[in-house]
Amino acid sequence: MQINDLIKQTSGWLKGTGPHSEIVFSSRVRLARNMEKILFPSWADQKAQEQALALIKPVVEQLDQIKTDGLVTMMSELSPVDTQFLVERHLVSREHIAHLDAKAVAISRDETVSIMINEEDHLRIQVLEAGFMLDACGERISAIDTALEKSLNFAYSIKWGYLTACPTNTGTGMRASVMLHLPALVLTKQINRVIQAVIKLGLTVRGLFGEGTEAAGNFFQISNQLSLGRSEDEIMDNIKRIIAQVIEYEQNARQVLLTKNRGKLEDQVWRSYGILRNAHIISSAETIELLSNVRLGSDLGILKNITKEMVNELFILTQPSHLQKLEEKVLNPPQRDAKRAEIIRAKIK
Repeated sequence: MQINDLIKQTSGWLKGTGPHSEIVFSSRVRLARNMEKILFPSWADQKAQEQALALIKPVVEQLDQIKTDGLVTMMSELSPVDTQFLVERHLVSREHIAHLDAKAVAISRDETVSIMINEEDHLRIQVLEAGFMLDACGERISAIDTALEKSLNFAYSIKWGYLTACPTNTGTGMRASVMLHLPALVLTKQINRVIQAVIKLGLTVRGLFGEGTEAAGNFFQISNQLSLGRSEDEIMDNIKRIIAQVIEYEQNARQVLLTKNRGKLEDQVWRSYGILRNAHIISSAETIELLSNVRLGSDLGILKNITKEMVNELFILTQPSHLQKLEEKVLNPPQRDAKRAEIIRAKIK
């Protein structure tokens, strides 16, 4: 598989399937691992980073999830559009494209497995699934971790657990997160209270593209904040319990909108649909907000001809680097706004 093949397919985690997929966009479990006796990437010089890469990359390439038609590429071989494209598809982090030397990424055919080499840690392994599927993510990533550990010696302390560049990841090295679409909580002005409650319970809330991003399109990524002193089961059970409560709050808020403000809700949904279907120039920010309304309308049965998979795909396809990959050339902002509108019209006509 080549990087250009990714633009021709829908990521496995964008299918709009899985439990509570009307609210849960995706589930993700990530593990941070480092090699013993090699400086962590943030402190390592070029030689040490290349040493870690030489040890890790051949092992990753032989994983069952990667060796059969997966993609393994050096980050330094990619163009700026390609690296941002991978960020937009949630396959690499923003930190991974900041400096490209001695870095690589391995991606499974369906894009549900991504492994970054020499990010903040020597290894950042992630598994993504559509819907509320944290347990499935956990099982898959545990198998990958076990396979890697047969050939790689990870930095581990009996007292502290797996050693990581950031202290918040030390211990299990696990970060479990769920991407939630919460438009009803936003419209009923309950979202700030819910976020504050989640934070008080030891979780953290981020935007659509993870750390350092603001919430957009009523999407909120909720994850554990610490892993030190807690087992993987404890981390998973805690976040699953809290996410289940947030899902219930959103479901109740949607029923309130349908029973008390249905006319206003339907007007907002249909106006958003009309703009998306007819616009010839549209910005990324406006697109995300309008797609959020359309997705809510689809979930509540207001729009009959729009599927979750279609809307989920548009959230990604209309990002700047995706537009340039589709057009196969660099586009300036006005050109991207026109191309974005063209793609949306074609998808939802």
